[in-house]
Amino acid sequence: MSTDQLARRFRRLLAVYPWEHRRAYEEEMLAVLLDGARPGQTRPSVGDAVNLIVGGLRARLRVGARGFTEPAWTDAAAVTGVLVALLLFAAAGKSLIDQVVADPSLPPPMGHGGPDLVDWLRAAGWAAVGLAALTGLRWVGAGLAWAGVVGWLALVGPGIAGQPVYVIHTVPEFALALVAAAALTVPAPRRRALAVLGVRRLAVVVLAPLAAVALLELNRVTRPPFTTAPVSVQVLYGLEAQSEAVLWLYVAGLAAVSVAVLVSLATLSPAVRRRIVVMLAPVAALALLIDTAFAGWAVSNIHMGHPIPLVWGQWAALVLAPVVAFLAGVVLVRRREETLRMVALGRTADREQPAG
Repeated sequence: MSTDQLARRFRRLLAVYPWEHRRAYEEEMLAVLLDGARPGQTRPSVGDAVNLIVGGLRARLRVGARGFTEPAWTDAAAVTGVLVALLLFAAAGKSLIDQVVADPSLPPPMGHGGPDLVDWLRAAGWAAVGLAALTGLRWVGAGLAWAGVVGWLALVGPGIAGQPVYVIHTVPEFALALVAAAALTVPAPRRRALAVLGVRRLAVVVLAPLAAVALLELNRVTRPPFTTAPVSVQVLYGLEAQSEAVLWLYVAGLAAVSVAVLVSLATLSPAVRRRIVVMLAPVAALALLIDTAFAGWAVSNIHMGHPIPLVWGQWAALVLAPVVAFLAGVVLVRRREETLRMVALGRTADREQPAG
């Protein structure tokens, strides 16, 4: 009876190992563990439990690392690196134009002060990252992207003490830079992103962010000019217009740009498409977390008149949210594809069965 209890508990610990490993070695490992047990022992020793858990996790990491070398992950990383670089270039270009072109809705004392060297470097740097990735200079693109990550840590990160709200609101942009750098670091054939996207999809993903920036800037420079007289203005998430119809035209234009990109990516192979979503999921998780859970903290910083530092729970959420989102996405993709594989095998077996 004690041997049966011990065997069941050992099997629970062996469940940490990947199923491929258990299928090949579980019975052999269980026999060795039971042979080494003391007479009457009903529970695994602490040493055995630690060894099994550590060994199982190590085996799962090896299996997981092999999984990331699949062609679908390589293709998704190549495409994601280019997509994110283009998005960051558009964001940097928008910020640059905002400082070059005056906003008529602001009072004269709040006019633009002009861009500095960092603003120009941001725009030029991310343009260079996208161009290098598309032309086959992937390592150059990866190096420039990692330089962008280090630049954020050096220039923006220290502001967490004096301007925590500003820094936290730029964290999703930092996460995008990190995703681009990591994606471009994944080994891939030369010009793989161009091969996967094709000319038509590439044209859409290049032109769409530029079109979005153009629409946003057009809305910005055509806002009602600053005046002390009462004026009726329609506002929606930063968009402004004197007419509701004009405001919805801007919304329709931005929606059309977004739909064009989504439709283009939807025509990629399902395996690549799923992995692109997984690689971008950490950024979406961070943006959602900051927009919801940190909203009250941001308002408090504004009204208190002095910086309110983040507590350890908020730091933990910022770190864990993207990690959990990525790992959950990986697990869901693998389960989905394993299910599809088993269904395909079942259908193949049914077709090969002789007719009764």
